Amino acid sequence: FGRTCGWYGAKRAGPLLLQIHFCSRPLSNAAEGYPVIGPHTDLVLRTVMLAELRPTQMTVGLIEVERRRSKWRGLEAARRHTFLANRMVPTVIGPSSNRYIVDNHHLCRALIEDNETGVFAVTLADLSHLETSRFWSFMDHKGWAYPYDEAGTRRAFTDIPCSVADLVDDPYRSLAGAARRKGGFAKDSTPFSEFLWADFFRDHIAMSLIKADFAAAVAKAADLARTKQASYLPGWCGPSGADSSTRTDGTL
Repeated sequence: FGRTCGWYGAKRAGPLLLQIHFCSRPLSNAAEGYPVIGPHTDLVLRTVMLAELRPTQMTVGLIEVERRRSKWRGLEAARRHTFLANRMVPTVIGPSSNRYIVDNHHLCRALIEDNETGVFAVTLADLSHLETSRFWSFMDHKGWAYPYDEAGTRRAFTDIPCSVADLVDDPYRSLAGAARRKGGFAKDSTPFSEFLWADFFRDHIAMSLIKADFAAAVAKAADLARTKQASYLPGWCGPSGADSSTRTDGTL
């Protein structure tokens, strides 16, 4: 299923018109890195209520959330349907038939804060038959869960909030997103890749700078991201020759 290769069908679900197309390409940009995995995969694009979605991570960057809110508020009503259809939320059905999202947490949080009620979603896997411990073990193995708190400390899966609205702020996640947009590193399909960058920046940039001068922190993060120190991270796009961290001429 895709979005640009001809109509497969359409139906109305709630206030949104579901536009479903047939294509041999991946489901959507939102689902890249989350391949379908077997007979329990549901390729139907459906409207789901935001209040019913459960997160698979503990934090978001609230500056990132606000950026998405601003973009959403700037869209004309006629364009909002297409915007959401292009950002369908990949989900997994877990124990007790709860629906867990494995991407687009920031978008969902932004929509919740703007009092929206629904998003488009696809089901990557139905694991409702698994016991809770087996479910989280599988999610962890697939890279579909990230149980780390705002200090970058791994926590128990039971500590993950039950609602996207309850995710706490990690300023370093906002810093990572802003550094990527500034050209510090490339977008990568590795699940939760920007949290890996957030942890890297956590070790090198003081929280006091982020709070006092976010723009300065972003500039520092973008420069740091292109050094050899960060070359192990997904999306690294620093120089292939000399280690930029040792240069003294201010160039990268």
